[in-house]
Amino acid sequence: MAHYKHGKYFNQSTSAEFDKLHNPGEICPYSGIYRCESCGDEIAANENTPLPPQNHHQHAPALGRIQWKLIAATQQQ
Repeated sequence: MAHYKHGKYFNQSTSAEFDKLHNPGEICPYSGIYRCESCGDEIAANENTPLPPQNHHQHAPALGRIQWKLIAATQQQ
């Protein structure tokens, strides 16, 4: 789970984008932190670049397939 010290740098969002699951190698829709729904591993990813491919991130097959979920999106001005 991602950690933070100063909550003032985060805004809560109800956007449906935080509910979507993304497959390995899929183009990242937003820059931010993504979490594997099966094992809890986290990565930083940049918008319009591929999420890690299937062979980059491995976990026990019993945990299920790799699916990434956006948990923190960056904001650029």
